[in-house]
Amino acid sequence: MVKSKTSLRFPGVRRLIHNIFLSLNIFFALSLIFSYLAVHINPGDFSIPAFFGLAYPYLLLINIVFLVIWAALLRWEALISFAVIVAGYSHFSNYIRIFKPHNTENGNILIMCYNLRLMNYYEDPQERETEKKILALIKSKQPDILCLQELFINGDASQKDNEIKKALGGGYYSHTKLLGKGKNKFYGIATYTKYRIAGTGEIIHPGSSSLSIYTDVIIQGDTFRVFNNHLQSFRLKKTEKSFLEELLEAENREAVNEIMSLSASLKKGFIQRALQAQVVKDYINRSPYPVIVAGDFNDTPVSYSYRKIRKGLNDSFVTSGYGAGFTYRGNYPPNRIDYILYDNSLVNTDFEILRVKYSDHYPVMAWFRKAD
Repeated sequence: MVKSKTSLRFPGVRRLIHNIFLSLNIFFALSLIFSYLAVHINPGDFSIPAFFGLAYPYLLLINIVFLVIWAALLRWEALISFAVIVAGYSHFSNYIRIFKPHNTENGNILIMCYNLRLMNYYEDPQERETEKKILALIKSKQPDILCLQELFINGDASQKDNEIKKALGGGYYSHTKLLGKGKNKFYGIATYTKYRIAGTGEIIHPGSSSLSIYTDVIIQGDTFRVFNNHLQSFRLKKTEKSFLEELLEAENREAVNEIMSLSASLKKGFIQRALQAQVVKDYINRSPYPVIVAGDFNDTPVSYSYRKIRKGLNDSFVTSGYGAGFTYRGNYPPNRIDYILYDNSLVNTDFEILRVKYSDHYPVMAWFRKAD
């Protein structure tokens, strides 16, 4: 550390500053280690590691700062954070890809995943510009499979579905799951695909407004099962909560209030997502077809839910992404919570996060080809 005149004159002060700095380093190093436990411990059994897992990228940053400072001073203490960071390198690589992949081939299957945040209608019921911009963006990319979460429909649902397909340029089949009735206002999840749909299904998450659906599509002669998920959210702003309560049926409001209450938001969110992740994983394991699993998991790569769902699957960002993988840009600290996972029946050739600000999420895209 920099030697001030005071510290030179008073060695005890210098020693005190060193000890305080070292103690802080040890505390944050232990916190980072504790965050690693989040992927192994079900928050329904013990929830504290989940909170540390949520803070992982920021605990990592703090430890990097300690490492740089100690190293600049040529102190052995640099080994503390260095060892902890290296021990969790697999988590680091799930967030940040340092080296840009060198892709020698192009994929001919484009999958896009996007949480729309209700297209901003909860803030302004007359809002139309955001919807137009979002649909124009998607049309420009022409994804072969499009997984949308927090879709909002105001009016006749079938008519709106046809309008969306027309706005995307036509040629799409659709599979939607919507909540709400009586006022022609619907909230839900939707999968649009250029491939013919051979079958559909939905996954029930009891006591929650979370939604998961699966869509069987025929890709170049083979059937694939596409899972589209919106797992349990953290608490929403009051305006969003009120808007959802208005959309959902009366019998669902109690569940929404419970899920989104300030007093239970984080802990119950961790527990609910862990339960939902197990249910989704059971469906994945029972799938008779190769799978693609996309959506807003509302959990980070250092979480029990992510590890549960990803087990046996590949993460397209980890395979082909570059730079920081943060996909969330809302009221809470930025983090990575939107994913496109796949099994070995596909080869991932590229990945991109579109840094557009139409929602509190960035859309993510991944290109694939069928494995030989």
